[in-house]
Amino acid sequence: MGWKNIYRRRLRVFTVALVIYLDYKAVQRRARWVSRGKEDALWEKTHERNARRLLNLIIELEGLWVKMGQYLSTRADVLPEAYICLLKQLQDSLPPRPLWEVRQTIVEELGKSVDELFSSFFEQPLATASIAQVHRATLKNGEEVVVKVQHDGIKEIILEDLKNAKAIVDWIAWAEPQYDFSPMIDEWCKEAPKELDFNHEAENTRKVSRNLGCRSGNDGTSLDHSVDVLIPEVIQSSEKVLVLQYMDGIRLNDTQSLEAYGVDKQKLVEEITRAYAHQIYVDGFFNGDPHPGNFLVSKEPPHRPVLLDFGLTKSLSSSMKQALAKMFLACAEGNHVGLLSAFAEMGLRLRLDMPDQAMEVSTLFFRNSTPAKDALENVKSLNDQREKNMKIIQEKMNLNQKQVKRFNPVDAFPGDAIIFTRMLNLLRGLSSTMNVRIVYLDIMRPFAEAALLGNLHNAPIMGKSWICDSPIHSDVEEKLRQFIVRIGSDKILGLQVCAYKDGKVIIDTAAGVLGRYDPRPVQPDSLFPVFSVTKGITAGLIHWLVDKDKLKLDETVARIWPEFGANGKDLIKVHHVLNHSSGLHNAMGDVIKSNPFLLCDWDHSLRHIASCTPETEPGSQQLYHYLSFGWLCGGIIEHASGKSFKEVLEEAIVHPLNIEGELYVGIPPGVEPRLATLALDIDELQKFSAIQSRPEVPDSIQQSNVSEMASSVPALFNTLNMRRAVIPAANGHCSARALARYYAALAAGGSIPPPHSSLSKPPLGSHPHFPKFPSFKLKPKSRKCSIKAANIRGNLFGSRRDTNDYNLISNISIKDVSTDTNRHMFHNSNIHDAFMGSGDFTTMVLPNGKFGLGFRRFNSNGTENMKTFGHSGMGGSTGFCNVEHDFAIAVTLNKMSVGGVTRSIIQLVCSELNIPLPDEFSAQGEKGPDMQLNLQQS
Repeated sequence: MGWKNIYRRRLRVFTVALVIYLDYKAVQRRARWVSRGKEDALWEKTHERNARRLLNLIIELEGLWVKMGQYLSTRADVLPEAYICLLKQLQDSLPPRPLWEVRQTIVEELGKSVDELFSSFFEQPLATASIAQVHRATLKNGEEVVVKVQHDGIKEIILEDLKNAKAIVDWIAWAEPQYDFSPMIDEWCKEAPKELDFNHEAENTRKVSRNLGCRSGNDGTSLDHSVDVLIPEVIQSSEKVLVLQYMDGIRLNDTQSLEAYGVDKQKLVEEITRAYAHQIYVDGFFNGDPHPGNFLVSKEPPHRPVLLDFGLTKSLSSSMKQALAKMFLACAEGNHVGLLSAFAEMGLRLRLDMPDQAMEVSTLFFRNSTPAKDALENVKSLNDQREKNMKIIQEKMNLNQKQVKRFNPVDAFPGDAIIFTRMLNLLRGLSSTMNVRIVYLDIMRPFAEAALLGNLHNAPIMGKSWICDSPIHSDVEEKLRQFIVRIGSDKILGLQVCAYKDGKVIIDTAAGVLGRYDPRPVQPDSLFPVFSVTKGITAGLIHWLVDKDKLKLDETVARIWPEFGANGKDLIKVHHVLNHSSGLHNAMGDVIKSNPFLLCDWDHSLRHIASCTPETEPGSQQLYHYLSFGWLCGGIIEHASGKSFKEVLEEAIVHPLNIEGELYVGIPPGVEPRLATLALDIDELQKFSAIQSRPEVPDSIQQSNVSEMASSVPALFNTLNMRRAVIPAANGHCSARALARYYAALAAGGSIPPPHSSLSKPPLGSHPHFPKFPSFKLKPKSRKCSIKAANIRGNLFGSRRDTNDYNLISNISIKDVSTDTNRHMFHNSNIHDAFMGSGDFTTMVLPNGKFGLGFRRFNSNGTENMKTFGHSGMGGSTGFCNVEHDFAIAVTLNKMSVGGVTRSIIQLVCSELNIPLPDEFSAQGEKGPDMQLNLQQS
């Protein structure tokens, strides 16, 4: 191109960019001093003036700038009307290149002259675009074709334009940090050169045509996932010439012809949208350049869209395709957990935890399109939302006005997602240009579901690959895995089983997938919601504080927690709470009915518990405290220790057992990618109604529609608010290996087992317990500021400063704890009697009750054993241990059912190890309150 031309183009680009920038900055200042009516006129003239400058520059330079102009001309949803009106000229055609240049390129590329190849060749091009121009022609065999010929020297121009565009974007990012489009231009620099090879475009055209079933008329999928579009057939190609089948169609900007032919524009754009949804979510291979110039409409009914120009295409990996589908469905359902998990899977990293704002911004990508006339209102709405989000960031990060302008909440943005969002924006612009409203969430949803459910259905569910590829620890684990494969996906969605025998791991198996819309395989470190299994964890904290002399089982709760003594609760003792005999079994029932999300408010729930009135005399009846148990114990724990529930959980259980990152009551930010998603076994839902009249079931459940309640549980507990809440009766998230290790320690009287099996990957305890987001580095003005920032960070992750002068565990490192097998969580030699409510603790429990002091007492063969205890959760998860056999087991699952899977697994393992089967898991034995909801009906 010559260095003179290079520097001339560079000078023109930067001069115009600077003039436009300074013009807008000047008008921005002037607008502050004029009335509202004059301000609108002032901005309108400014937009028209600068749009004209931009158009003149693009026409002068051509090359890549034409593409940019075409893109901007489609953004009628967000750009001022002046830009749309002027830049839409670029969609029609640019001045053509001379015919001799076209003929010469054809000879050089195809080895024959125009006259040798074609019986006729139209000298006037159909269209001239940024990279090539298209001529109509007829082959010697009479077939009508179009010939796409690349402009001579365009490659050098495009590459130079990319450098200039990159420099401008970097400059804007420096001058206005909140408008940093560097990731977008970087991805464009990587993808744009591919458009310069027409062999590449030819193969892309063939591939998209095959994927969409354009030759066969269908794509082999259900009607919900089929599309009805046309794509021209490739006849011949070289690097700079492409010969395609001619298709007679109407341009999208030819409004008169569209009306004359009776084209339904709404239906047309919907079909285009479906075609792109298919490309993204089903095929993982899509055209990233859907501007109006790349479409025609067939003149024959049903007026199908014709898709053109596949130079800029993007291929998605299976994991990226799934992540994009998961992001879409998360936005459609308002699923914050799914959204944050999708971000992590696609490599999008944020610098701070703002799930609500992340959902708002992501949902913008899939919002309903708006006609061009609503562009101004749309822009104002987007700006208002952006300012609101930046204000929230400023408050969270404690930034001043200057700092917040330079803060970018996105730490990393993947290139695949950039082309994806560009494509969505172009589609939105297309619908705005056509003045139609498109409901993207409805149109694209079947394809996103197909991307995830298709992977689930096509997975080798009946083979060993359905089970996590980890070494087998024992013969019983080998038999268990064979059994799990036989059950298959009819009863199992995702599952973990871990068991300890004599302090050693004998089973550590993970199988299935993380969720109905999450086909990623379950791993040993995946986190499952386990509902009332959490009660066994919470009870362990009470016993741990008693062991540390910070609490006594026979003291009144009101002495520890003064507010609790109101309304006749002054006689309730700690052991009444643990034994489910405090009389407060329905204390949270009215909250569930009025607003379940109030359960997420820890302080509100504690105040509510403290103000309740007992329904029965303390110690008179054992009635299952299905939800109130958590806040009763939680209030006791916090008031006795002076620390938060989470802090005591870490000090008492997580750190000593070295299970960091795999046992939570209320998840912290950052673990979403490891979360299993709850689903319900619909086929067994009707069996829930059988439990409604049983006396063991709380009154508030007996009076409700059990089937309706069970159906709502997964949706409620899949929400981010519920998962992050501290609900010590029902909100534990853990892996089976962490839960089994806990019960292995309890079975041994609190003696910490040897390190977990090295065969289990990643190693247990390798996750940080409070994942941190990348920090935005600012120099603190003083030590005082630094302390304040540290306190803010602490509040972000739910911790609080400890003002006590004692430490609940010894000052030893995590490594020391995990490797020293002589260390104990408890020092009471009668701790098992305390758990079970036996021996010296018999007077603290009701005779023949299902519960000891916080743990379910499991009988065997219908007789009292007093050697087996634990706790199950609604839906099937469980954890328990047998002291006599030094055995502990945990089962976690995400497909909530009536417990058949869990029962079968426990039966198999106990039979193989010759361990007495707890009645809880036998076919005929008496079930505990939680397993009432899991009872397998014959």
